[in-house]
Amino acid sequence: MALMLTGCGGNEEPKAQPAPAGAQGQSAGASQSAAPSGSKAPGPAVVIATAKGPAGISLEINSAVRDAGNYVTVSGQIKNDGTEAFVETAAWRGDERSASAASVAGATLVDKAGKKRYYVLRDTEGRCSCTVGITRIGPGESIPFFAQFPSPPAGTSEVDFGIPTFATATIKISG
Repeated sequence: MALMLTGCGGNEEPKAQPAPAGAQGQSAGASQSAAPSGSKAPGPAVVIATAKGPAGISLEINSAVRDAGNYVTVSGQIKNDGTEAFVETAAWRGDERSASAASVAGATLVDKAGKKRYYVLRDTEGRCSCTVGITRIGPGESIPFFAQFPSPPAGTSEVDFGIPTFATATIKISG
């Protein structure tokens, strides 16, 4: 019956799509359980950097864009290439304890030339401007992530991006 509904439901597809859209915003924590099912959704095809993490987890960075609001948004996918489900490590969230639990709030950008480290932006309540709610990544699944940082000086075009437990990746900022 599910196959019949799938084959006939050309107009039904938008009803199945709302959860992944929420996974891209700040309220991603509420819709994290739906994010893995959106892992096959079309996304940026360009990979500007990769980094290996623990237990078959890898990080693909698709973009690092300098925005007019004087911040840099880094986005990509966290993939589980292993055979076991991966449960988020507390290290990914850095020193966060409550406001941005199960997040990538521990991510940093490092401007080696300017000798500065940039941390993920926070709102007035201490919540990160990043993907939250990453609690489990099943084998073969990928989860989109983003993190926003204060913008390095305009002349800085190359930075190191890191999330605790992953190798550091050198990325170019566009925009």
